[in-house]
Amino acid sequence: MTKQNSNSRRSFIRNSLGALAAFTIVPRHVLGRGFIAPSDQLTKAVIGVGGMGRGHFGYAGTRVVAICDVDRGHLQMAMDQLKDKSVKTFTDYREVITLPEVDIVHIATPPHWHGIIAADAARAGKDIWCEKPMTATIGEGKRLVEAVQQHGRIFRLNTWFRFEDNFYGMGTTVKPIKKLVESGMLGWPLKVTVSKHTGFDWKFYWVGKTNLTELPVPATLDYDMWLGPAPYKPYNPHRVHQTFRGYWDYDGGGLGDMGQHYLDPIQYFLGKDNTSPVKVEVDAPQQHPDAVGTWRRIIYTYADGCQIILDGEGKDSQAAYIEGPNGKLYPGFRSTIPDLEKKLAAFPDPVPQQTDFVEAVKLRRKFALNEENGHRSCTLVNMGKIALQLNRSLEFDPVKQEFINDAGANSLIFHPMRGPWTI
Repeated sequence: MTKQNSNSRRSFIRNSLGALAAFTIVPRHVLGRGFIAPSDQLTKAVIGVGGMGRGHFGYAGTRVVAICDVDRGHLQMAMDQLKDKSVKTFTDYREVITLPEVDIVHIATPPHWHGIIAADAARAGKDIWCEKPMTATIGEGKRLVEAVQQHGRIFRLNTWFRFEDNFYGMGTTVKPIKKLVESGMLGWPLKVTVSKHTGFDWKFYWVGKTNLTELPVPATLDYDMWLGPAPYKPYNPHRVHQTFRGYWDYDGGGLGDMGQHYLDPIQYFLGKDNTSPVKVEVDAPQQHPDAVGTWRRIIYTYADGCQIILDGEGKDSQAAYIEGPNGKLYPGFRSTIPDLEKKLAAFPDPVPQQTDFVEAVKLRRKFALNEENGHRSCTLVNMGKIALQLNRSLEFDPVKQEFINDAGANSLIFHPMRGPWTI
């Protein structure tokens, strides 16, 4: 692959926009019995098919027409899995996002690529389904929000617990938790504790190694493209594919892996979708500059006094999941409030959400977990990562989205990108 500078990359995208087409509407009777009209499905390209991407080939209402990966071995595994052998394969995402037959781009790469690919896809007129965490930095998140909104795209972040499925160890969906918080029965402000005792495993096996030796790059892998915007580091298999989460250049260990799954629903039921904490505190060993380590505790505090406590070591075995001045809520929807469910029935349900992504795309309606609230919950993750790397407490301005009187922390709002990459 020949590298392009950022201007030529954007020119490549702009020049291809003329080839983009709207959804093709073909009546069923033209195709015959047993065929599904293209207007009934959305076509998609999956970028990153090493594992997570392959798990999303069959999403209802969509049809895969292209796949992309910098590892040709992954492409082969994906094609072996796909029944439709006419699916196009690519190793450079920039070719994929300008295909006129693609409606949706599904991004399942490591997080250090999420912001760049998603922003470029938005500029190319594609709607976007992105795996978590949304972006590797706060700054990339801000730029991605701008790109999605400037180009009128529909964006979905792929963590679904704010609107469906059992919420890990809580033994319930988030809906009744949201209803309880909105009822006011717990009082205010609230403290939410996220630990193994409240149902949330921080997966501290996602740690990096500090003694890696350089090894030959596999013939199937374009390692330079896999690194992309990240700093060049000698190849070792532990840096890539399944174990990349253990390195700050690409992710943030257990916090990067599970943080947005755990924290996005909290942001939702606390009503914090449009803001961020004003302070983050950490209790952790000094982190290695390259390899992610573990941590004991991270505390986020909002302007109104609400707190989110990430208990990495499970120190408080009796902690409630949510604690307020008037009561506590534990896993299994157990509470110190007598007859909680009976009392809760008298309150209105939360406002309905747009949770069908295919419908959101077709009707051009904002998805329940979108670029704006997704960026805010991802900012929780990225604030924690920065505080861990610096090993100190930080104050944050949720309006300017920058740290207060801390040049060192603000220098990590963006990661320097290797040329020619930019967002």
